[in-house]
Amino acid sequence: MSNLSAKINAYSRWRETLIAAIDRYVDWLTLAEDLNANQELRLYDIKDIIKKDRLVLAFLAEFSRGKTETINALFFSDFNQRLLPSEPGRTTMCPNEIFWDASLEPCIKLLPIESRDSDDTLNFLKSTPDVWHKIRLDLSAPDEMKETLRALVETKEVDLERAKKLGFWDENDASMAQLYAEKGMVEIPKWRHALINYPHPLLQHGLVVIDTPGLNSMGAEPELTLSIIPQAHAVLFLTTTDTGITKSDMKIWTDYVHKRAVHKLVILNKIDLLWDGLETEAEVDALIDKQIQNTARELGVDDGHIYAISAQKALLAKIKKDEALLKRSGISRLENALAEQMLTAKHEILGRSVVTECSNMIRVSRKYARIRVKQMQLQLAELAAMQTQNVDISKDILAEVVAERKSYEASLISFNDGRERIKKMGDKLLRHLSLAYLDTTLAEVKRDMGDSWTTLGLNSSMREMVRLATRLAEEITQESQLIKKQTDSLYQLFCKKHGFEKSEAIALNLDDFMHQMQALQNMTDNFCADPVNLLTEKRFVIRKFFLGLGAQTQVIFEQMLADCKYWLSVVIAELQEQITTHKLALDKRAESLMQSHSSSDQLRQQLALSTLALAQYQQQCQQLDLILLQLLRCAKFSPDSHQLPDLSRAQHPNSQDARQPDAATPMSTAFVGGLPQSANAAS
Repeated sequence: MSNLSAKINAYSRWRETLIAAIDRYVDWLTLAEDLNANQELRLYDIKDIIKKDRLVLAFLAEFSRGKTETINALFFSDFNQRLLPSEPGRTTMCPNEIFWDASLEPCIKLLPIESRDSDDTLNFLKSTPDVWHKIRLDLSAPDEMKETLRALVETKEVDLERAKKLGFWDENDASMAQLYAEKGMVEIPKWRHALINYPHPLLQHGLVVIDTPGLNSMGAEPELTLSIIPQAHAVLFLTTTDTGITKSDMKIWTDYVHKRAVHKLVILNKIDLLWDGLETEAEVDALIDKQIQNTARELGVDDGHIYAISAQKALLAKIKKDEALLKRSGISRLENALAEQMLTAKHEILGRSVVTECSNMIRVSRKYARIRVKQMQLQLAELAAMQTQNVDISKDILAEVVAERKSYEASLISFNDGRERIKKMGDKLLRHLSLAYLDTTLAEVKRDMGDSWTTLGLNSSMREMVRLATRLAEEITQESQLIKKQTDSLYQLFCKKHGFEKSEAIALNLDDFMHQMQALQNMTDNFCADPVNLLTEKRFVIRKFFLGLGAQTQVIFEQMLADCKYWLSVVIAELQEQITTHKLALDKRAESLMQSHSSSDQLRQQLALSTLALAQYQQQCQQLDLILLQLLRCAKFSPDSHQLPDLSRAQHPNSQDARQPDAATPMSTAFVGGLPQSANAAS
């Protein structure tokens, strides 16, 4: 197993361990009867996000740079032949995504090129199965399956007008111009997009591979650059020793990789062309180093980020189990870099976001548990006082509790009034995010562009959209600040009058929304600045680019709407839950005192019950500390290590061990006041 495969497997096991830690928290909530519907749904969503987490790799290069062969060598050598077609002269013509979905049978789904006549996006068409040509993959017949996958290289010939209408004519493409001169026809891909559902172990662990065609085909499908490639966790850009950095290579690097991909690797492929047998191994290494230096200089990157390989020899070496050839192919260094960059970054992002949110939930649960402990301690003190004092003192204690309860009920009236005001303010905030308003705005922008479809009109329209989004974000931020202020006043009321911990409502953060909108504007600026897109023949591409922008804008708005709804659901929820917990505790104190007041036997019984309840509440606090420790241990796990956190021996909320005090985690010091400092810093 390669180092990359081993680390992807380890990453998959880590996700399972993280889910197990969250399940322990759900079990605690269930046993403590603290699990509410919103919290249960959110924890389910978090686990679903972890389960469906994907590691997306995108391969970008001009034709005949060896992308597909590199994919074969990196991931599918156990097929013992080329899974994806990559023979000389036969290159992938349509973008394809390789993944595994257990709900579907192994198959290849092909989207006809004619679908480009419609305004439907690829994302929409993926949810429309009738428009795809589906071919089942017979895993027991490798040769038949290999032949089926040759559909990826299929082309068709159309006349010039049809090629222009579909956005494929490029007069600067010499081979295209030559074919047209000879036959009066233009060669275009037969398929627009391909989805390959294949049960490979790495794909089953969440790996998704995106193989893109050359520059001309990428430019004809703006959705690739607007959504599919930017969502990749790592982008691999390929060039070769025999071509060097060509003009089209540089354009792909500049337009799609350099400033858009956070994690990117440059691959210098086909180094085996230098193994002609006339130079010594040292001389060959010197030639490779020279090409690496030249490539680094032309692309403006550090030479340590360039990986010289022979994908063809790497595939051959893996199939033949030739360790010497595998080492010389250079692919192991690339695999290590992929594992380091992609998996480490992905682990940090997912671990930090999940642990931050779940640990905040545990902090809140800890607060509720401490309220119950505090109230039970007061109840025990009152019962003890009743046991040692006279009847008049008992009446005074009972009167104090009843008075406290009445005061609390008076504060509840203020809370309910404030909650109603917050609800109305929240409804007003959500009206700003009407998707009907967004649809109307996009329709107006499209109408203003009319039939011109120029880059000038496109850029102007996108700038107007960003301006409207900025103004909208400002209005929503102002509304959210008023809601937070109203909520904070309620927190302060219960803090001063009833001894709640000093706290405040969380703020709504729209930075991600603004960042995504600005990223769309930057992509539009780059698209409009490209001289190629000023040509008359590119009107089709401009229109497609605009439609892609509209689709991405809608996705961004929908996410902001979901974020705002979730924020409104939790902004006052913590206080509301504390109020409910506190009220129940007060009710139990009053009931216990009233029962104990009637006879000494009842008093002794209530003392025993309260002592037992206090011990149980203290154990619940301790269990929460242990659960949080387990969660933080999961977050600290590194894919570089093969040692997973062992939760099998950890104290489960309903286990016998969980009921025993743990000296290593004293209840009074471990996480009093919320998260440990490191987790607070992360949040």
